[in-house]
Amino acid sequence: MTAARASQGPRRIVCLTEEPTEVLYALGEQDRIVGISGFTVRPARARKEKPKVSAFTSAKVGEILKLEPDLVIGFSDIQADIAAELIRQGVEVWISNHRSVEGIVDYVRRLGAMVGVADAARAYADRLQAGLDEVAARSARLPRRPKVYFEEWDEPRISGIRWVAELVRIAGGDDIFPELAAQSLARHRILADDDQIIARAPDIVFGSWCGKKFQPGKVRERSGWAAVPAVRDGQLHEIESPLILQPGPAALTDGLAELTRHIHAWAHQQPS
Repeated sequence: MTAARASQGPRRIVCLTEEPTEVLYALGEQDRIVGISGFTVRPARARKEKPKVSAFTSAKVGEILKLEPDLVIGFSDIQADIAAELIRQGVEVWISNHRSVEGIVDYVRRLGAMVGVADAARAYADRLQAGLDEVAARSARLPRRPKVYFEEWDEPRISGIRWVAELVRIAGGDDIFPELAAQSLARHRILADDDQIIARAPDIVFGSWCGKKFQPGKVRERSGWAAVPAVRDGQLHEIESPLILQPGPAALTDGLAELTRHIHAWAHQQPS
């Protein structure tokens, strides 16, 4: 029976983004992976063990075909062209499009079921959910909640996506642009001008500029920002993008931990 279960599901998987790689390694199913995204950083060993065959918006289709995958896993409409080309070549492709914390947890369950390890995936998802619940319970006891601006990109200013806004709430803060967080595409979360941010007076600013280092000094120099509480009080913090801007387990663990560390520290300070 055990041998039969182990043989279920696809055996040669190409992961076009980091989150399926992270999940499959966590489930002990890394031997199924034959190719990964060049942007993969978690787990670190994957970069040494697996060939890199894609970026995010592009892929080496010829190299992928040489790997003879029986499943390619990607994420979102941004990878639609890659998926279409692979499908035309006869490759089976699964493009997930989860955008919420609940969706990330469910993604773990669905991916595990797809590769024949549903029980292990459910147990892993339950552990992730338990971690979220524990942080939410601690956050509910905070003496105060900060207003939080999460910036995915600086020029133009782009506010945080839905799962980030939800993690901010779990960590004890309130995202200042909840109406934009509901928008799945970055272009729909572009802020027209800084007055929108200044008017909402964030207590904490998190920067997660995908692909480059967050620069608090540049934020402090923005016109009109001197009176923003986060700038005035030195609450400008980087959350490295691999920890939180990919909809996988890292966001629910390390990304949330960083948000929680800064938000809880602020909440326990004496108000100025």
